Parts: sequence; C-alpha cells; structure tokens
Amino acid sequence: MLAFSTCWNNARHSDGESMIDEILNLGVRDIELSHGMTVSKIPGIRRAFAGDSFSCCGVHNYFPSPTEVLIDAPDAYEFTSHRPYDRKRAMDMTLKSLEFAAEFKARYLVLHMGSVPRMPHRKWTGKLAHMLKQGNTTEARLEKIRLRCIKKRRKTGKLYFQRSLEALETIVEKASEYQVKLAIESRSRYEDVPTEEEMLILQKHFSDNEWIGYWHDFGHVQLKHNLGLLDHDHWLQEISQHLLGAHVHDVDWPDRDHRVPFTGTLDYDALLRHVKPELPHVWELSPRRSEKEIRLALRCWREKFPDTLAS
Repeated sequence: MLAFSTCWNNARHSDGESMIDEILNLGVRDIELSHGMTVSKIPGIRRAFAGDSFSCCGVHNYFPSPTEVLIDAPDAYEFTSHRPYDRKRAMDMTLKSLEFAAEFKARYLVLHMGSVPRMPHRKWTGKLAHMLKQGNTTEARLEKIRLRCIKKRRKTGKLYFQRSLEALETIVEKASEYQVKLAIESRSRYEDVPTEEEMLILQKHFSDNEWIGYWHDFGHVQLKHNLGLLDHDHWLQEISQHLLGAHVHDVDWPDRDHRVPFTGTLDYDALLRHVKPELPHVWELSPRRSEKEIRLALRCWREKFPDTLAS
C-alpha cells in the first residue's frame, strides 16, 4: 500500500480538509494522520473522512498535538522520563490518540517510546556523525567510539526500556479495545528507546499479543547504517516477521533524512524484498520537499514497485 503522511504539508494549512486535498492531488488516497496536528484542523479532517475523500491507514502519536506545545514535538513527553508528570501526560495523550485512530478507522498507531536522558545525543552518536562528516578520522578511531556508544547505551538503558514496556502493558489493553495495532517505531538515534537489540526483546515480550508490532522507518535505520551501527538489510530481514508497515524517505549521507525517495543513499530495490507490498509504505517527507520532486519520485515508485499500489 502506497500512503502519504500529513507531516509534509500540515504546517502550511489552517484547515484540515484543504490539507487532505493537497495530498489527494498527488494521486495518493491512503493517508497517515501525523503528529504536530492542531485541534483546529480536526473538523476539516472529519469532513473529508465523512465524505469518503480519503482512507486513514494510520495515525502517528501524538494526534492531535498537546495544546500546550506550540511546535511539532512528538517527543515532548516521554514514557521514559524521570518526571512522573511527563510519563502521565505521555500516557494520557497516547490514549487520546488511540481514540482518534479508532474514529478514523486506522489500522495502527505509530509510537515513539522515549530516550535515555543520561546519554545526550550530541556527546555520543551525534559526535560520531560529526566526525564522519569531517572526513578526517581513522576507521579505528570511529570504531572505538561506536563500541563506547554501544557499551554506554547497554549500561544505562535498562531502566528506561523497562519503563517503556510497562507503558505498553497499559496502552495495549486500550489498543485491543479499539482494534488498533501499536506500531513501535525504529528510532533515528541510538540513544532512543528501543535500540534494535531491545526491539527484539520487546517483540518477544509481546509475542502472544496481536496488537503490538514493529514499524520500520527506512530513514532512521539508514542513519544508523551510515554511522556503522548496524546493517540495514540484515536488520530488516531479521525483524520482518513483526513488521506492520514503514515510513519511506531517503537520507543524504550521513544523517539528513526525510528526503524524497531515490535522491539519497537508500537502496529500495534491495530493501523492499523484506516488506510485504500490501503493508503501508507511508511517505514521510520534510515540509521543505517540493511538490515537483515528489511527483517525479512518485512516478518512479509506481513504475518500479507496482505491487505496493493497491489499498
């Protein structure tokens, strides 16, 4: 299934119906309602949905955005936070997102599970990305930093991963009630929760629960691939049995993501072998990407991957 996320054009619209119409004009009818959505756009989205203008394949937490957060900030509240208020707010907003997902007959709700606050990105894999871009560091030095990152993350991450599991135990009860699957997303930063190692543990923990699965973000995983932290093809093959769908975008080497497909470092011909064509392939693009380049890439996608076009 070819689908499109509202994260591309949400900020340009004050009315939800016109936002939906702009995506429909690209020739895509299946739409993911993404984070950063203001409450004021909901009536327009409801009108479009009631008129059968589009099909909502999924929703991305938090939807709508918390009213007190004035920017698009899907990680404003984290299940892993040391602040009880933040954890409760994350839970309350997620349950509200589930209600909207059910209203729009979404298949899934994409979730970010949090991060490890004791491991600031800029000092760890952010530093690794900076060194790669500078291009004057030996591979031995880079590998030493990678190993330090992995060791530090394993040592400090257990508490925060446990908090994410505990949150999911509560959320999945409502997900079952609403008949909406929880899609746990692969994150762009190694300091986030879960890592790939933790994702396997998470999926095993909930192996008897049909309402939890894995959401593959091609750009996020490619960032880690470019940093030498994993092999993208190998990881996707390993996790594919748990796959609910994917965010599709490309990456300018090494770490600029949400680019238009076919303009960066991703080898979609190889990677899509591991993704069933009927699963949602949701284009999640930066608002800076032009309609012209998107239309060109969509034409290429339809020619190369026609099996993904059926809803």
